[in-house]
Amino acid sequence: MLPVEEQLKTLRRGTAEIIDEKDLKGLLAKGKPLRIKAGFDPTAPDLHLGHTVLLNKMKQFQDLGHDVIFLIGDFTGMIGDPTGRSETRRNLTPDEVKENAKTYLEQVYKILDIKKTIISYNSEWMGKFTSVNMIELAAQYTVARMLERDDFQKRLAKNLPVSIHELMYPLIQGYDSVALKSDVELGGTDQKFNLLVGRDLQRAYGHKPQIVLTMPLLEGTDGVQKMSKSLGNSIGVFDPPNEMLGKIMSISDDLMWRYYELLSQVSTDQLSSMQEQAKSGTLNPKDAKINLAKEIVALYHSSSLAEAAIAEFENVFKKKNTPEDIPVIIGWGPESYNICNILKDNKLTDSTSAARRLIQQGSVTVNGEKVEDVNQEFSGDQEYLIKVGKKRFLKIAPG
Repeated sequence: MLPVEEQLKTLRRGTAEIIDEKDLKGLLAKGKPLRIKAGFDPTAPDLHLGHTVLLNKMKQFQDLGHDVIFLIGDFTGMIGDPTGRSETRRNLTPDEVKENAKTYLEQVYKILDIKKTIISYNSEWMGKFTSVNMIELAAQYTVARMLERDDFQKRLAKNLPVSIHELMYPLIQGYDSVALKSDVELGGTDQKFNLLVGRDLQRAYGHKPQIVLTMPLLEGTDGVQKMSKSLGNSIGVFDPPNEMLGKIMSISDDLMWRYYELLSQVSTDQLSSMQEQAKSGTLNPKDAKINLAKEIVALYHSSSLAEAAIAEFENVFKKKNTPEDIPVIIGWGPESYNICNILKDNKLTDSTSAARRLIQQGSVTVNGEKVEDVNQEFSGDQEYLIKVGKKRFLKIAPG
């Protein structure tokens, strides 16, 4: 194994918090493979790049010689994680959970080594729990402590219900760490409460408490809100190559470096060198963005499809009857504005009603992608190429 400090350098990359790093350093110093756990509730069949942030951190541990456990929460998935929810999540059926889990397994081996990855299901132990076991587990925590959760407090303040089974969720997730005897558990920053419950339960059951390593929630293509399909800012792992590449090319330069840090396999030293080159002007950010897009598309599709997507992108932006003297305006910052207002205010259409009509006719594209929603909004801190009809163009450059 690599020296401790070299391992820590890799593991700190993109990490939000390590609880605590001193203990992690001590475990690494023993020179033995650690048991690294990350749980994924298969609550939805479609994954986006935000879901892969933890997988990339798991790969780093795996490449450093540690044992990685990909835990499928088929039992907890039927309960529904209340984290960040303003209302009780609908319970999934066993068949729904099983079907969704297939999608997760199809993707995990795009990043992790199939020969070195341990796959576990928490129904393996929770399905055998008796009523007595469940009462013993519930006795390890107080209601007052559980209600410290911010999401529960918000619901109670609005007189919204908090179900008993939701109070049990952190305990059941925490018990996974007891069952698996994990040394380190990974999770998003929004999972911190649940991960710390795992530490508490390990102590209660006579185990050494795990290290908790949290990762930030990946921003979507808008660069503001976390990636979410419902917000229209996601990049799906099943997106077609051209669409995936186009979405990555649409992100801001600042967000590009964030994606490099959390999604790319480029080494930490390489990434630092690229950022320095960009600052000095010896590396064009667009070239860096193309390389990032190529890497990600190749990972989820193939190198040949990534090359084809780049060729298509270059053809659209450089050769598809695009004039060289396109008018350019400086963006308006992070605020989002409706596409119809953008077209009218920049004289691409005479009115918002005309803009709506053109969008409905399929005559408006942004970065080569057809705009289909007249209510779609765009922030002013990213680069866009807007085309209306065949001859009207506008380039928006981030300020």
